[in-house]
Amino acid sequence: MSYTGNVEVGGRPDVRELPGLTVTKVAVGPYDNNAYILRCPATGEQMLVDAANEASRLLELLGDGPLARIVTTHRHQDHWMALSEVARATSAPVVAHPRDAEPLPEPVAEPVENGDTVRVGRASLEVLHLRGHTPGSIALLYDAGGELAGAPHLFTGDSLFPGGVGNTWGDPTLFKQLLADVEERVFDRLPDATWFYPGHGKDSTLARERPSLPEWRSRGW
Repeated sequence: MSYTGNVEVGGRPDVRELPGLTVTKVAVGPYDNNAYILRCPATGEQMLVDAANEASRLLELLGDGPLARIVTTHRHQDHWMALSEVARATSAPVVAHPRDAEPLPEPVAEPVENGDTVRVGRASLEVLHLRGHTPGSIALLYDAGGELAGAPHLFTGDSLFPGGVGNTWGDPTLFKQLLADVEERVFDRLPDATWFYPGHGKDSTLARERPSLPEWRSRGW
């Protein structure tokens, strides 16, 4: 079956084969968080994006393949409830932006900034710092070394969803910052065919969301 990105807590994960990277999406925990296992098919090395919950399930999906690192997209607790258990079981280092490092239950061994690269096997993903939902929220951009220039893949945490940017709790300054970063660092830079994978719920594409940018700006959330 082809990948849809539609997953449910307690249900089967969905798997997508990209050039140089396999993406496994699974929904976990009471807040319906998405966790993503990225695997380099050439080396078998893996990376986990958001050890959100259900550590035993995540470890089962990881199997015996080496876990190179665990990326935490932002500081909110629902995205790291399984972080300690997975990190201690695998000895994988934790990756996060320094501005979101302090609340995490494990030390950040690999702090990252906007434009940095995170590797898994032979694949590399670029860090995009999208400020506003939290001070250190990050997204990860994969384009297979340019092979996917027409259709990159973006893991957005809680900074971008189908239907709008992440929650900024009615704070106009935070909203303007997040929308500005999402426009400048995502929509202004990446093509419409870019597929994005959020921290909760269904995936989308920039083509599907781009026409709504003026609406998002005017409604202020």
